[in-house]
Amino acid sequence: MNTVNAGANQIPQIGQDSFELVHADLNKAAASATYVHTTFWQDVFTRLFKNKGAVAGMVLIALIVLFSILAPVFSPYSYKEQNLDNNYLPPKIPVLENIGIFDGKDADGTDQYAARELDENVYYFFGTDSFGRDLWTRLWNGTRISLLIAILAVAIDLVVGMSYGLISGYFGGKVDFVMQRIVEVINGIPQLVIITLFALILEPGMVSIILALLISGWIPMSRVCRAQVLKQKEQEYVLAARTLGVSNLKIIFKEIVPNVLGQVVIMSMFSIPSAIFTESYLAFIGLGVRAPMASLGSLVSTGYKSFLVYPFLVIIPVTVLAVLMVSFNLFADGLRDAFDPTMKEM
Repeated sequence: MNTVNAGANQIPQIGQDSFELVHADLNKAAASATYVHTTFWQDVFTRLFKNKGAVAGMVLIALIVLFSILAPVFSPYSYKEQNLDNNYLPPKIPVLENIGIFDGKDADGTDQYAARELDENVYYFFGTDSFGRDLWTRLWNGTRISLLIAILAVAIDLVVGMSYGLISGYFGGKVDFVMQRIVEVINGIPQLVIITLFALILEPGMVSIILALLISGWIPMSRVCRAQVLKQKEQEYVLAARTLGVSNLKIIFKEIVPNVLGQVVIMSMFSIPSAIFTESYLAFIGLGVRAPMASLGSLVSTGYKSFLVYPFLVIIPVTVLAVLMVSFNLFADGLRDAFDPTMKEM
């Protein structure tokens, strides 16, 4: 480095040789690196499958859905078949009985199957209830009903909530003002009150739950969709489409919807455990499906009364319900991270 004399002080003169490139080899390698082009959806699925929690959630959901479809079909018992001679039998599963678990013995160590002189080939995997009905079949049949209500809740979200939010957010002004006041009025009525009214007019069951979801269950989805549309409609691509004379309908469905689809999918996944929980607590307080049909909530409702004597009646359905709720939440979290560009690893 050269210096220039300026009186008593020496001022350094900065030249080209004053700097040195750090990590020259790494910079050259980064400059020559080639990147494979991927589409948005390929990028989403890549990040989704890298999320271990989301993958675990998907596997558990797939197993639960598979059991809910196949277990009642291949079970030798019906969900409503009663046999009072076999009531309150503890769980008994082949192979596992040889290692001391699910061996048909009660808390006192008494083999209830042998005590009632049942055939050695008689197995109730999850035991029986107070009417002697097979809990295995009733559990998976109830899981099927809970999943069906969750799917219907998602369909209502996508059809009613998404359409309402798109119209309200896109047209704005007086249209948005009137539509949002309607939402506030509906949202001011507790969902439990709506379901209770339907249960009084009709009767407790799936119909009253679905109608309640149809009236107020779509509101969170409509708000999320409206917020996204308000942000997207001010973008340049929407202005360009309007300038070219594209109709409002085509702008909404061809320009805006693809850009808000990620948030809509995420919100739909979060609404599934919410719908399952809603159905469960309604069944717990007696506003769910009618006997002899069962859901996870109704099984918990009937099982907790005998928890101290026959704990398996409540522990098993609670475990399945908890696994189902956690799995959908893990999957929804993974989807949120996959669709969020800020979560992308650079």
